[in-house]
Amino acid sequence: MSLDESLRKVLARHRELGEMLSEAGVANDPAVFARLSKEYADLRPVAEKIEVLKKARSEMADLEEMAVDPEGDKEMRAMAKEEWEGFKNLIPGLEQELKVLLLPKDAADKKNAIIEVRAGTGGDEATLFAANLFRMYQRYAERHDWKFDIMNLNETGIGGFKEAIASISGEGVFARLKFESGTHRVQRVPETESGGRIHTSAATVAVLPEAEEVDITIEDKDLRVDVYRASGPGGQSVNTTDSAVRITHVPTGIVAQCQDEKSQHKNKAKALKVLRARLYEAERQTAESERADMRKNQVGSGDRSERIRTYNFPQGRVTDHRINLTLHKIEQIIEGEGLDEIIDALTTEDQAARLAAMS
Repeated sequence: MSLDESLRKVLARHRELGEMLSEAGVANDPAVFARLSKEYADLRPVAEKIEVLKKARSEMADLEEMAVDPEGDKEMRAMAKEEWEGFKNLIPGLEQELKVLLLPKDAADKKNAIIEVRAGTGGDEATLFAANLFRMYQRYAERHDWKFDIMNLNETGIGGFKEAIASISGEGVFARLKFESGTHRVQRVPETESGGRIHTSAATVAVLPEAEEVDITIEDKDLRVDVYRASGPGGQSVNTTDSAVRITHVPTGIVAQCQDEKSQHKNKAKALKVLRARLYEAERQTAESERADMRKNQVGSGDRSERIRTYNFPQGRVTDHRINLTLHKIEQIIEGEGLDEIIDALTTEDQAARLAAMS
C-alpha cells in the first residue's frame, strides 16, 4: 500500500470516528465511547500532520504554476520559484514524519516502567557504578517530571548498590527508557586505587513495562456451582440442608468451596471471594513469570564483555555500541541532562530499521 493510500485511510477513519462519537447510541455506552475516543485521540496527531502535508503540496502546486507562467511578472516568477524550492525540501520531511507516525505501535510504549540496576563484574567499583547509573535515571526522571518511586535498595557500606529497583510513572516512560536495557561498562580510576590504574567494571540495567493491575472478571457461564450437605468432623452432618457450596472455574479448573455458614447464599459469596483471589494469584504468577523471562533476555550475564554502552571517564566520553555513537559529554549524561541525545538517536535508529523492514 502506498503512502497516499495509507493517508487516505487514516483520514477516512478519523472522520468516521468523529461521526460515531457524536451518535447518541455510542455516547450512552461508556465502554464503547471510551474505546472509540481513545482511537480518535490516537489518530488526531496523524490526521493533523496529513492536513499539513496536503496544504504544503497544494501550495507547492500553485507556486509551480506561478513560476512557469509566461505572462507573469518576472520578479514574481522568481519569488514563486524560490518558495517552490522551499516546499520541495519541506515535503519529504513531512512524508517521513508521517511514515514514522504510521509505524505499528508497541503496546507497552505508553506504560510506566520498572527499572532494575544490578552491579556486575568489578567488585566494589561495580556497585559504585550501579549507584551512579541508578541516580542518573532518577535525575533523568526528575527532568521529565516523572514520578520515581524507589522499591528496593541493596546498599553496600561504601555508597554502592548491589541492586536497586524503582518504579517510574509518567507520560511515555517505557517508550523513552526501553533502549537502556543491557550491560553498561565503566572505565575509570577508582577512588581506592592508589596506583592510578584504570579499572573496568560493569552493571546491568533492565527496563520492564509495569504490569497493569490485574482485573479479574468472572463470567457466570464459566462457573460450575455444586451444592451439598455440609459435614463436620467424622463425617457428621452440620445441618440438614444443602448449604455447602463448591465453585469450579471451568476454563482453569481452579476450585473454591465453603461450608462455614448455615446459609447457602453466604457460603457462595465466600467461595466466590476465595475463587477470585485464586484466579488473581494465578494471573499474577503468569505476569511475574513473563517479567522474569523478559529480564533474563534483557540483561544477559552482566559480564563486562557484553556491553551496550561504555562510560570512559579519563576520556570524558560515552559510546553506545549499538549505533556507534560517541559523545564527549560524560558529566552531563551521568547527571541525566545529556541522556536524551542518546535516547533520541536510538529511537531514530529503531524507527529507521522498522521502516526499512516494511519497505
